Amino acid sequence: MYRIVFLFLLFAQLSVVAQTKQMSLEDAIMGRYTHLNPASVRGLSWQDDENYTRIKSDSLVVIHAKTGQEKCLLTTNELQEITNASLRYFPAFNWLKDGSLLVQASGTYFVVNANEKSLIYSIELPEEAQNAVFSEEGKWVAFTQGDDLYVALSDGTVKQITRDGGNGILNGQSVHRNEFGISNGIFISPKGNFIAFYRKDESMVSDYPLVDYMAREAAYTPVKYPMAGLASHHVTLGVYNIQSGTTTFLKTGEPLDHFLTNVAWSPDEKNIYMAELNREQKHMQLNCYDAATGDKVKTLFEETGDTYVEPLFPIEFSKVNPAEFYYLSRQDGWFHVYKYNTEGKLVQQITKGEWEVTRLIGFDPKEKSLFVEGTLDSPIENHIYRIDVKSGKSTRLSVGEGMHRAVLSPGASYVLDNWNGVEVPRKVDLLSANGKVQQNIFEAGNPLADYDLGETKLVTLKTADGKYDLFGRLILPPNFDPAKKYPVVVYVYGGPHSQMVDKSWQYQTRWWQYYMASQGYIAFTLDNRGTNNRGRAFETAIHRQLGILETEDQMQGVKYLKSLPYVDADRMGVHGWSYGGFMTLNLMMRHPEVFNVGVAGGPVVDWSMYEIMYGERYMDMPQENPEGYKETNMENHVTNLQGKLMLIHGAQDATVVMQHSMKFLRECVKQNKPVDFFAYPIHPHNVRGKDRVHLMEKVSQYFFDYL
Repeated sequence: MYRIVFLFLLFAQLSVVAQTKQMSLEDAIMGRYTHLNPASVRGLSWQDDENYTRIKSDSLVVIHAKTGQEKCLLTTNELQEITNASLRYFPAFNWLKDGSLLVQASGTYFVVNANEKSLIYSIELPEEAQNAVFSEEGKWVAFTQGDDLYVALSDGTVKQITRDGGNGILNGQSVHRNEFGISNGIFISPKGNFIAFYRKDESMVSDYPLVDYMAREAAYTPVKYPMAGLASHHVTLGVYNIQSGTTTFLKTGEPLDHFLTNVAWSPDEKNIYMAELNREQKHMQLNCYDAATGDKVKTLFEETGDTYVEPLFPIEFSKVNPAEFYYLSRQDGWFHVYKYNTEGKLVQQITKGEWEVTRLIGFDPKEKSLFVEGTLDSPIENHIYRIDVKSGKSTRLSVGEGMHRAVLSPGASYVLDNWNGVEVPRKVDLLSANGKVQQNIFEAGNPLADYDLGETKLVTLKTADGKYDLFGRLILPPNFDPAKKYPVVVYVYGGPHSQMVDKSWQYQTRWWQYYMASQGYIAFTLDNRGTNNRGRAFETAIHRQLGILETEDQMQGVKYLKSLPYVDADRMGVHGWSYGGFMTLNLMMRHPEVFNVGVAGGPVVDWSMYEIMYGERYMDMPQENPEGYKETNMENHVTNLQGKLMLIHGAQDATVVMQHSMKFLRECVKQNKPVDFFAYPIHPHNVRGKDRVHLMEKVSQYFFDYL
């Protein structure tokens, strides 16, 4: 008995000792990319409907889903011998439809027979190649070099597709500043016979002056920056025929500055479907074009909105009926899946309700069941669901609160569920299509186990009108004493397409907030109206008046903080970057009686100096909304500034250009308002790498000195 008690006390003491490590600033900034990042599974993918693969001990291993039996397919050394490439570890790969393995290494695409351990063919790209896209069916790789588009064939030949690149013309690259779900500029056809590509003409857009101060003589390095209300670039879509070598451009017409988004090929390669959005972003047409002639065939349907319409997902054609397709849209106020036919007739709305489908995963072979990720259970969780297409009935497959990401097997028999939760750094479960957990494949240890982080709480508040829930995260200092008063640092972002608080590991906490907690500060973050996964009305409430309702919601968080007996209401600070920098300025100057100290990084000051695609969506054009632009211009609120404020900006920032900070600082000087400023040479919109430790040390010290 005494021995048991002794052992219990010993383990209890060891547990206390183990959790006394304090988070250093170096840990907080660099640790997320090194020792504090939860372990993960490399190469997790489906080889076929019954077997999945992963990389173990630098070898590619295949595991049978039902029995769990595994065998080594290919070692790194064997792959090196097959490809003759220099490999330090097993590289990224993809399983192709024919069962072969696609490997990228040393600037070359290798197609390998893993079972026979032989090379089928390879395609070598030039060293300067970028934006590469591989076609299994065509056995080629399309890529850009400079501002032109090329295709490299499996016989070793390289063809130049465009020759007009340069002087403001770019081919095969992302357009519209990566808005509207755009992430690339090359779209390969299903059978590999054609390459569709964006051609961007930005010659009419003014050169925005950036300077490289590190050169012997500072060098002028301008970028094209289309500011709200001014000239925008013009985009067209070309279609290159691999066999004939000819290019046809779709006749998308005028006005030339409208947006071409969500490009999709028909299964027979005869047509291209594309969402076209007017510059005002209030009217979208889903149009069909003849890929051979470029002629517009028809408009299938249209979507309009009083605030804005934002198409984000290309259509996906049915494999059972090629005359039908699936479309993810927010037309009823929430992202849901719709089925249309190619005449534009709505066949069925498959999912419904006040929740968001966040991702369309796939279907079973007969398309009787649809698999999606979404927020049906909670807006701060992401789960995997099987939807009966006919009835719309949903079955949740994922187990455990948290954020789940699915990889569906080719025949939809199984799901690989890669997920994390508040107390789950990372797990990978194998699920059957009916939702039963077949086995746990992987579970990461807790890299924060030795740290005394203090208590982290999820907070649910209400908007001032009581209409919406607002989710926040409160972090108390280690060794918290409820009898003491603690200063608070609010970390804020608050902009569209963001969600800072959810039920992922540690509630998605930034490690810097744990560092500040270790220094005796309460750390707080709240998601306000305008942020993600809450439906169209919640998001678009901020339209034409950015910063107003967001600030109102953040003040609901302040009201809650002030209600806590251990919060020192006379010592409150705020920090944020980009939209968060804009929100920092809003909070500091709209509520100077509350916030004593603020650090605004890369802040938007005047939305008329921000780019067209994002800025005009949320604010309309300056000439259409002069009062809105005036009220949201932070220069017009400098007179209210009372507390200590520091602005930080990257000298090479081409997202929120330095002009924002300069104009704000000039207004502070004119009004004799003391304000601090720091610039980071060579850095763009954010400060990354080891220099980020310097940045966050400066941010932290500002609060240590003045809060």
